[in-house]
Amino acid sequence: MKPPLSRIPADVVAVTDYEPLARERVSPQAWAYIAGGAADERTLQHNRDAFDALTLAPRVLADLTEASTTIALFGQTFAHPMLLAPIAYQKLAHPDGELATAHAASALRTGMVVSAQASVKIEDVARATQAPLWCQLYVQPDRACTRELAQRAEAAGYTALVLTVDAPVSGVRNREQRAGFRLPDGVSAVNLADCVSPDIMPAALGDSPVFGTGMLRTAPTWHDVAWLREQSSLPVLIKGILTPDDARVAVEAGASGIVVSNHGGRTLDTLPASLDALPRVVGAVAGRVPVLVDGGIRRGTDVLKAVALGASAVLIGRPYIWGLAAAGITGVAHVINMLWAELEIAMALTGCATIADVDHRIIWSSDQRII
Repeated sequence: MKPPLSRIPADVVAVTDYEPLARERVSPQAWAYIAGGAADERTLQHNRDAFDALTLAPRVLADLTEASTTIALFGQTFAHPMLLAPIAYQKLAHPDGELATAHAASALRTGMVVSAQASVKIEDVARATQAPLWCQLYVQPDRACTRELAQRAEAAGYTALVLTVDAPVSGVRNREQRAGFRLPDGVSAVNLADCVSPDIMPAALGDSPVFGTGMLRTAPTWHDVAWLREQSSLPVLIKGILTPDDARVAVEAGASGIVVSNHGGRTLDTLPASLDALPRVVGAVAGRVPVLVDGGIRRGTDVLKAVALGASAVLIGRPYIWGLAAAGITGVAHVINMLWAELEIAMALTGCATIADVDHRIIWSSDQRII
């Protein structure tokens, strides 16, 4: 494996240019974890295909003198509508892990969602950045552990909780299995170290292979959303919603926001792209809470398309991990800055001076005519 870059090569001009540089700098097992999806990885591809299928409608001669990408969410101002998605075990990519990501987020005034399975304590991440921080949670079998982490996050200055609900079991990650992925020494979910996990024995041959193990007996339900809201004063976003029905239930259960997500293609294969699910979820929510989206974003034009379809903001995933693996803090900051610049260029060329100006009219359709 190669060491992290000390200087960014001049030919790294798009976030995808970081992907091969990252792959050279992590183990094959870590790369399978970072890059892989579930089963045949159809959903992974769907996420990209959905963005590629949309084209933009240009607008000219707009007044851009007061142009800005600033947005407001939950009483906070963000420099742009891009946050860093929760990604576990970032020390797999770089020795500094989440600390490097947090420093880059601070430099670029970018919100960061810290994973419950971070390889650095959430308090240490908070000390490393002045950027807005949200804390991602899974409802643990030990509910006291979930409560403690939520309260630790609030005490450390995090401003929202993001409850991931689409993984009561792990997906069938064949790429990881083939690579023999295991966490190396020195990398662990340090914030969950004191959680008590139930004893789960593999099912005997002929027994129900998953349901027979008992692992789903402590799986979260909608009741846990209301319970979590009682454990902290922070807003709770529900991450992992793809259907209008679940979106409506989430709002009724007290969700402060929704993240439309298929878990980056890592749970159930052959799900729809997050972007394809976004408009229906936005319609079901009907403006009652903000709707965010993740999955497959690689360009500033992708961010623009997501906002045009109703997203209040997007979460960037694998691209910033590529930057982290390739060049640490500098790589993450460069990835964010490239996407931000591309977004501003795309806004200017579609006649949008502010994020509020971005709507469905900038998406080209077959019956649209620009004269």
